[in-house]
Amino acid sequence: MTMDEGEKDAGAGGEGAPLVENLARIEALSARLVAALGRRRPIRASLQTPGPELWARAAGAWMNTLARDPARLMQDQLAFWADWLRHAAESGDGRGAEGLAELPLYRVARAQFLAARDATERALGELEGLDERERERVGFFARQMLDLMAPQNYLATNPEALSRAVETEGQSLIAGLENMVRDLEAHRGELLPTLSDPEAFEVGGNLAISPGAVVFRNRMMEIIQYEALTEQVHATPLVLFPPWINKFYILDLREKNSLVRWITEQGFTLFVVSWANPDERYRDVGIDTYIEEGFLTAIREVRRLCGVKKVNVAGYCIGGTTLSLTLALMARRGDESVKSATFFTTLTDFSDPGEVGVFLEDDFLDGIEAECAETGYLDRLFMARTFSFLRARDLVYGPAVRSYLMGEAPPAFDLLYWNGDGTNLPGRMAVEYLRWLCQQDLFATEGLPLMGETLHLRDIALPLCSVACESDHIAPWKSVWRGVRAMGSADKTFILSESGHVAGIVNPPARRKYGHYTNASWPDTPEEWQAGADFSQGSWWPRWGAWLARRSGRKVPARPLGCGDASRILAPAPGEYVMRPAGS
Repeated sequence: MTMDEGEKDAGAGGEGAPLVENLARIEALSARLVAALGRRRPIRASLQTPGPELWARAAGAWMNTLARDPARLMQDQLAFWADWLRHAAESGDGRGAEGLAELPLYRVARAQFLAARDATERALGELEGLDERERERVGFFARQMLDLMAPQNYLATNPEALSRAVETEGQSLIAGLENMVRDLEAHRGELLPTLSDPEAFEVGGNLAISPGAVVFRNRMMEIIQYEALTEQVHATPLVLFPPWINKFYILDLREKNSLVRWITEQGFTLFVVSWANPDERYRDVGIDTYIEEGFLTAIREVRRLCGVKKVNVAGYCIGGTTLSLTLALMARRGDESVKSATFFTTLTDFSDPGEVGVFLEDDFLDGIEAECAETGYLDRLFMARTFSFLRARDLVYGPAVRSYLMGEAPPAFDLLYWNGDGTNLPGRMAVEYLRWLCQQDLFATEGLPLMGETLHLRDIALPLCSVACESDHIAPWKSVWRGVRAMGSADKTFILSESGHVAGIVNPPARRKYGHYTNASWPDTPEEWQAGADFSQGSWWPRWGAWLARRSGRKVPARPLGCGDASRILAPAPGEYVMRPAGS
């Protein structure tokens, strides 16, 4: 063999090496894919889709509509074809990736989808014989199906993904398959796109790094005291109760956007509860358990540790809802251990639960109740899916296209990393919360029987401040406002932040991003309140800080961790519970 022939063979082998490597990667990924899908446990139908009764009523309403107006069917068919032709023409105007939008398959698929979308919206608008709640549910789930069928969600009808595959010689598709397998493995066979780079963050490493110590622990929670950052602090400490649907470090992501750090910088002694991540061992845990072993215990322990008669408290989301129940119970019992309360995006009036209301009918709740009775807890997967599909284009299909079809790595985004770090819910608590509060709205109406008392919103009479968010789809601000208005306090402040459920709360002043509204009056409706409100640029944090300072007493020397009792320090912040997956 000559040197030239040897070099030629080596070159050919070098050119073929990537193909061989890719085939090996595909084979390995395929094996992992099969294994991941094999781990998928069956999910009861009642947790997947509305009951058949809803669709039967929708079909009946449509048939009745046609019976009353037979010409409407022909009108709708003509409108469909007119839309199809219009969208087909628009698809051929040269837009798209490298002219691939000109492909007949793409043009047909896009036109068909857009025409079906328009026809569905017309049909939903014409439905008669459904009540408003049924109409909302039919519309929501019909749009979910349309979002699923959008052409850009599929490789064959996504010209940008096809172009990327050609440009990268198929590497984007292999990367996409790797991303898909990773997500299936992470969610035990369920396909939920990872929204943030899982390797970019570490709790206790570059997230949740404010200095502090765990000073109390029981089966429900750890209490973290944060290190004072001022020489003097207000005499009245603050106890903050985050939701247990997610982990507490949304309030302590990184130094630049940490509410925990900001609070300590303002001269407050801060304690934050870190909830346990429950499993089947928490089958017996209900709302009363969270109140007794969580809220009341934390208030008692912080008072004892700091040597004070009263504390200030704050609650976020479901943490705020249960805090409001706790405060009503304390009022009924004559317990005056709390000086003031703050609520972040806290629903207490569920007469209009917003978009999440489509999941609060018996067809879904019966399924959740059956699941909880069988397992003892509600797996975090179900909550993650529910809240993701409330914003399906942004949180499901858009990320799926970028990850699986384009082969892109998810961004390094701390807030989305936290969003994916969910927790389970104790079964009894989940059912009680969904039935008593979300569905029956007992706290805001006839009263909620709990722990030997019947609790009402009007029982809450201490000074309070409530912060809601203008575009919040989980705790709609108008419902939050109605709940606060019904509380019995004569000293209450309402702040409406711009943005949504998380971004409107995690809004540090230095960012100068979202503003807020205030109005000291309490008219009959939230619309009137907003019409008369003043808008302020920038974060609501300083306004709330000033409000809290006026209710936190004189200044005293900063309290050391454990308040001088080294035996109370059990672990450094962020503690152990936030690190533990369920069952460990």
